[in-house]
Amino acid sequence: MTRARLLAATATAATAVIVLGTGVGPVAGQEPTTATITVTGGALIITVPADAGALGTRANTVEGGTISGPLGQVQVDDARSAAAGSGWVASVISTAFTPPSGPAIAASAVSYGAGVITKVGTATYTANDPVDLTGVGAAVTASGITGDNSATWNPTITVAVPGGMAANVYSATITHSVL
Repeated sequence: MTRARLLAATATAATAVIVLGTGVGPVAGQEPTTATITVTGGALIITVPADAGALGTRANTVEGGTISGPLGQVQVDDARSAAAGSGWVASVISTAFTPPSGPAIAASAVSYGAGVITKVGTATYTANDPVDLTGVGAAVTASGITGDNSATWNPTITVAVPGGMAANVYSATITHSVL
């Protein structure tokens, strides 16, 4: 390489370093563009087990008794980016426990205990533990929420079995909702 070419190449490289290294803002003829994105509030959803299976078994007695068992994990996810202090209520209702034939065990004999509530985010959670699932009742209440949050629990369902019930398999539908 000739000395003239070497000097020209060195001068070009030095100019590129000076132009690129200034970091002073837009060059004449260029204008900055402001770009924005929008993040909207997400959803408030509840997830429940599809099938709890057998809650328990007991022998029939004249005086009756209770059968209790875990329903399975219930989870509420609140991605609404709620304002500080807002909240939600997870509710539950049950049908009667019915056998293939014969008398049923009324939903008024069904109770719900939320148990330990595992939380994510900032909120205060209260287990309401309804003792009669004939009508919609609050199961877990969240208050004092700041931002997104989540709560998970594994409720225990207790059925007061009256004395003298026929030996059979009794089934019910337990429905959760959240508002």
